[in-house]
Amino acid sequence: MSSPSSCSVCLDATTGAPAAGAHPAPENTTLQPASHEPIQARWAAVASMALGVFGLVTAEFLPASLLTAMAADLGVSDGAAGQAVTVTALVAAVAAPSLPLLTRQLDRRAVMIAFTLLLVLSNALSALASSLPMLLVARVLLGVALGGFWSMSAALAMRLVPASLFARAMSFILTGVSVATVCAAPIGAWMGDLWGWRSAFIAAGGISLITLAVQLLALPALPPRDNPNLRVLGELLRRPPVRMALLAVLLVISGHFAGFTYIRPLMEQVTHLSVTSITAVLLGYGVGGFFGNFVGGWIAGRSERQAIVAGGAVIAVLAATLLIAGHSAAITAVAITLWGFAFGAFPVGFQTWMVRAAPDQAEGAGGLLVAAFQIAIASGAIFGGLMVDHLGALGGPAFALGAMVLGTVLTWQRGPRAVAA
Repeated sequence: MSSPSSCSVCLDATTGAPAAGAHPAPENTTLQPASHEPIQARWAAVASMALGVFGLVTAEFLPASLLTAMAADLGVSDGAAGQAVTVTALVAAVAAPSLPLLTRQLDRRAVMIAFTLLLVLSNALSALASSLPMLLVARVLLGVALGGFWSMSAALAMRLVPASLFARAMSFILTGVSVATVCAAPIGAWMGDLWGWRSAFIAAGGISLITLAVQLLALPALPPRDNPNLRVLGELLRRPPVRMALLAVLLVISGHFAGFTYIRPLMEQVTHLSVTSITAVLLGYGVGGFFGNFVGGWIAGRSERQAIVAGGAVIAVLAATLLIAGHSAAITAVAITLWGFAFGAFPVGFQTWMVRAAPDQAEGAGGLLVAAFQIAIASGAIFGGLMVDHLGALGGPAFALGAMVLGTVLTWQRGPRAVAA
């Protein structure tokens, strides 16, 4: 994901009211929780969800930093190994809109703990995988946990803190994404070089066990409250702003992940960097993404359209730069670092776009957005993998350039315009 970021810019951090420039909610709808009873802030539970985000995103990102080592050990091509990303994304795309429906009678605490158990099992099977099919089974389990967690995270945050603290709580939860962005790829590459690629999944498994323990202690009982159904999803898909946001996600995010998933083959085969240098560049990507989340959120708070367009335009230029000068170590390092920074505008920008398009159906809209993200990730991994296998390591940036240009132009022409408060 990687996966969607916080909708915190949609609400004033102190009042919980729509931020300046937010699109007005439809009549008789609200961004507040369904219950009007006073809510006591449960920050330990919020922290446990942040840990869950960190564990899920870490596991999701690891293959990008370990791709060539995994492919060599399992005896498959780089493009085939990249389908470990594809299968996770495809399963998450199905899980995101369907799991809220299938589990609507269950306590949300039990559901979230079940997702973490799947994460633990996925990491264990990944570390033990002796073949590509076994690895793909492990990644299927991760996809279920990933899609289910993301589709419910915002709705659960609304129930853990008062409305006036919702923005702060979501920002706290999404720090897990920022930290995983910084840590997962470089530390995974470093551990893979020292002790083999399986060691990174063992470490990720340890993190998921800690997360499970914290959630067992911290998450309160959360009886089912909403009653999502297929009719709600169909109604959302009939809204033009929702459809336009989903199409833009498919183009922009597929372009990003076509480049990101196969970035290690490019650095090894085109730039000819050592493992130590690759680790350093991936760290730069993570740090860039960390700060990009904040800058992207700041821009999206004023205009989500401008945030997405700015990020897409920058990544298109960087993809073209890698195609032309990817043999230069310095240019490649700078381009990949800036790529991570530019990507920070997308999760918060698209989440803001979607929430403002459907503030009355937060859980359903969140499921659709996660599904679109995961389909886009799978598309990028599939088509990027095909281009890498047939055209070489520059196939990833080539696909990224085309998809990013299309998505950026679409957002510029059809994206939401800010309106007066």
